[in-house]
Amino acid sequence: MDPSATARTYNQRHRPRPATPGRRVSIYVAWSYPAEAARDPAGLDNRYSTMTEVRRVAWPAYEDPRWSDPARYLQGVAGSLELFFLAWEPFQQYAAEVTGHPVPVYQRVDQAGVTAPLDERVLADTDVLLVFGLDHMVTGQEATDAEIGALRQFLTRPEARLVLGPHHDVGATDDLARRDVEHHHHADPLVPRQQRFGRYTRSVMAGLGVPVENRWGLRPAARDDGGIAPLAVDADLDEPGWLDGVTGFNFHQHLPHYAVTTTEPGDVRVLARQPIDTSRPHPFIEAGNSHFNALLWMPPRGERAADVLVADSTIFSTLFGVDDSVRRFWHNLVTDPPGRR
Repeated sequence: MDPSATARTYNQRHRPRPATPGRRVSIYVAWSYPAEAARDPAGLDNRYSTMTEVRRVAWPAYEDPRWSDPARYLQGVAGSLELFFLAWEPFQQYAAEVTGHPVPVYQRVDQAGVTAPLDERVLADTDVLLVFGLDHMVTGQEATDAEIGALRQFLTRPEARLVLGPHHDVGATDDLARRDVEHHHHADPLVPRQQRFGRYTRSVMAGLGVPVENRWGLRPAARDDGGIAPLAVDADLDEPGWLDGVTGFNFHQHLPHYAVTTTEPGDVRVLARQPIDTSRPHPFIEAGNSHFNALLWMPPRGERAADVLVADSTIFSTLFGVDDSVRRFWHNLVTDPPGRR
């Protein structure tokens, strides 16, 4: 059904989805909405932009009254947060059409201050869980021991999939000159000199023994037409075919490098690396790097029967463009990739 033919609802309890051949997909946004929305706009760092700042930088893209009239749309930080929800809707609709199940979006702490920890209320009817690490570290979101235990149990299910998406870590230094270099590398005026994301997803990775850390905020190389440069894919490592038919993700000015912090062979497979725009200086480039890790996969091992992937949440957002390649990745993720059919 065309979503425009139905009324939009809010403030409802999730209705559990029965198990069917179609996988049940859930999105968990690891932020505290009030903590993010209440950040002081006078503070320069570690906050989202206000909607007024978005309008100024993106002018005239948001000058329609739909976005610019304060009686119709929030103009503070909350307005920017709501853009995320609107941009996730196409993925939700796509996944629902493919799997036959609606795709709920949970927030760790929602607009009403209601907390939804990652426990059985979220996990019981979920087969594919996407955890978006869009929480600023200063808001103090961390997984509890009970949540880690629930996730460990979730990962014993062979049909389960966990996708962790800690966002970028810009300006992780007291050196203001280096922060400025990082800023001019990605060149997004809406990103402050320090913007550190993903405390919750980092705590999940530590608790589950996922040896990965989100670092930097790197500008991808672009094609001549302005689109993102193709991924460098290691097809030999991609036995399931997560990237079957996928040539690239979407362009975002500051993407994390997913650094593998173990030397144990086979624990984490780097399936795709993204070429970096090396025309703009950055410490990661100066260290000899021309690509950053964009998609990681941990195959089932031991008691963990499920797959764990690490991929940025921007891949699921139409704020940054969607094409057939991105949709193909969506399809592989929420169904069975070719190697699992």
